[in-house]
Amino acid sequence: MAFWEDKSLGELNEEEWEALCDGCARCCMVKLEDEDDGSIHYTGLVCDLLDTDRCRCTRYPERHKLVKDCIDFDADLVSTLRWLPVTCGYRRVAEGKGLLPWHPLISGSSESVHEAKISVRDRVIPVRMVHEDEYQEHVVDWVET
Repeated sequence: MAFWEDKSLGELNEEEWEALCDGCARCCMVKLEDEDDGSIHYTGLVCDLLDTDRCRCTRYPERHKLVKDCIDFDADLVSTLRWLPVTCGYRRVAEGKGLLPWHPLISGSSESVHEAKISVRDRVIPVRMVHEDEYQEHVVDWVET
């Protein structure tokens, strides 16, 4: 039995926790919350620390110190983050669902998430390139929550 099928998120060791990340980088996207109804809208803007080709943080060990909005993601927090995409490995395991066929732990390839068009690769730009007043102009509809 695979570790993600045999353990809860809270039981995963650090290596297993990191392996559960599919590498989509959707969590690094800038999200806007509608003040009227609380709905979350993803933008095509990402954290300046994200390597948009590899879909990995360039400063991963110190990201929380460098980016004030970067969330220290853990097992307890997963169920409270209503903006996590339905495709997210952490969300799926927390909900008792299996990983999707393109997940690197299933496919055996870190490229499968990109080939399946799940990742942000070739779809986003760094947030520093857009003035904050223009964020709404970059809302995208390709992320399901």
